[in-house]
Amino acid sequence: MILLQITTTAAADTLSSVADTGSVQVIDLLFKGGVMMVPIALLSLVAVYVYVERIRTLKQALKTPEGFMDKVKSLVTNGDLSGAKLACAELDTPASRMIEKGLNRIGHPLKNIEVSIENVGKIEIYKLERNLPLLATVSGAAPMLGFLGTVIGMIQAFMSIAQEEGAVSPKLLSAGIYEAMVTTAAGLLVGIIAYLGYNYLVTRLQKAVHSMEYSAIEFIDLLQEPK
Repeated sequence: MILLQITTTAAADTLSSVADTGSVQVIDLLFKGGVMMVPIALLSLVAVYVYVERIRTLKQALKTPEGFMDKVKSLVTNGDLSGAKLACAELDTPASRMIEKGLNRIGHPLKNIEVSIENVGKIEIYKLERNLPLLATVSGAAPMLGFLGTVIGMIQAFMSIAQEEGAVSPKLLSAGIYEAMVTTAAGLLVGIIAYLGYNYLVTRLQKAVHSMEYSAIEFIDLLQEPK
C-alpha cells in the first residue's frame, strides 16, 4: 500500500512537471509541424462538425415515444385515420413518416402499402447516413497526411544536416526529427477520434434503423389483423 502511494505520488509529480515545462511547447510544436498541419486541422474541424450534426439528427430520429404505435393502432382501429395521420405529423421522425405514408395508402393492396413504406424507409436511411462516409474518410486521411508531413519534415531535416559543415549538432538533428514527428502525432490523434466517432454514429444509426423496421412491421401487422 505504501509502495503504491509512493508510485502514485511520483507519477503525479512527473506529470505535473511535464505539464509545467511543456504546456507552451505543445502549442509551439503545432506551429512547427509544417504546412501539413493545415489540412490536418481542417479535417479535425470537419470531423467535429459532422459528428455534432449527425448526433443531433440521430437523436431526433430516436425520439419516438414508447406509446406512439399503441396510439396509432387505437386510432386506426377506431377508424380515425385523420387522427392517426395527425399524430404522425406531430412527431416528425423517420418512423412516423413511414407510418404516415402507410396511412395515406390505406385502401390500396397490402403489397403496395408495404412497398410505399419501404421506399420512404430507404429515403430516411439515406438522410440518416448523410456525411458518415465523410467522417470515415477523415479517420483514414488524417493519419496518412500526418505520415506525409513527417516524411517531408524528415527530408527537410536531413537537407539541413547535409548543408552543415563539420560535425552535426545533436540538438539540430533531434529538433528536426521531433518537429517532423508532430504531424504524425496530430494525424493519428485526429484519425483515432474520427474513427471512434464514426463507429459510435454507426451504432446509433443501426439502432434508429431497427426502430424504423419495428414500427413498420407493427403497422403492417395491424393492417393484417382481422376486422
